[in-house]
Amino acid sequence: MKNKEYSDVGGQAVIEGVMMRAPEKFVIAVRNPDDQIVVQKKNVTIDNKGIFKKPFIRGLVALYNALILGVQALNFSAYHAMGEGEEKMTKKEIFLSMFLGLGLGVVLFIFLPLLITDLLKHVIPIVKQSFLAFNAVDGVIRVIFFLIYIYVISFFKDIKRVFEYHGAEHKSIFTYEAGEELTVENARTKSRFHPRCGTSFLLIVMIVSIFVFSVIPKDSHFVIKFASRLVFIPVIAGISYEILKFSSRNQSGKLIQLLIVPGLWLQKITTKEPDDKQLEVALLSLREALGENVEEEGVVYV
Repeated sequence: MKNKEYSDVGGQAVIEGVMMRAPEKFVIAVRNPDDQIVVQKKNVTIDNKGIFKKPFIRGLVALYNALILGVQALNFSAYHAMGEGEEKMTKKEIFLSMFLGLGLGVVLFIFLPLLITDLLKHVIPIVKQSFLAFNAVDGVIRVIFFLIYIYVISFFKDIKRVFEYHGAEHKSIFTYEAGEELTVENARTKSRFHPRCGTSFLLIVMIVSIFVFSVIPKDSHFVIKFASRLVFIPVIAGISYEILKFSSRNQSGKLIQLLIVPGLWLQKITTKEPDDKQLEVALLSLREALGENVEEEGVVYV
């Protein structure tokens, strides 16, 4: 029997582990250099009543909480995945690296595509005449940059490991959604490509941005165009969240399939086949998130 509550369960691959999130629990499981699985679990409550439950706004609330929990999970995994003899990053260093990463994202996926498109309007008349064409070119360049970025980092050893845990996360959730026992044997047979993946969300964001940015007057100064793109990020995120939520519940429609397929293709890069030990970590994290108290040898709770 399939689990009807599947849409309320999700996860994130971290360094040598997986973070799983259920409606009331948040769990991080990381395999340390001693081959132990280090687990941290917390009870979480999110205010999703009243206005916070309204369409578009609920997406911003969900994404904000996902960001906060994601940062916590990355900090935890970065600390416990390192060996005793390795120098661990301080909170200040972690914050700085994340700040720099965010800045790099703004430059790569907002500033540079806009700059290149702004230059192209001087050589391609339609880009200057039609702001929809301007934003379409801007969006295509953004997608190209994103694909190149994902492809390049996929060759890094540490990132490849994260992508393997990403695959383990998807297989674990598919096993849960199928209503099967959460075992390595069952998870091993599942697909690593999941329609509700954050990768799909990012692609939807890029498509939605083309239309949202079209409301900005085409003759606006470059600085105004750039600043407007930053301001519209919450709007785009809210719309994209609703599209992803709708598509996850209506996967049989042809239009929805068109939205889902590109994200599934991209997951051929962002997920890799996990080994059994990685599946074990992901499944343990999910079981704990679902309220099961797992007591097994080699599992350490902190």
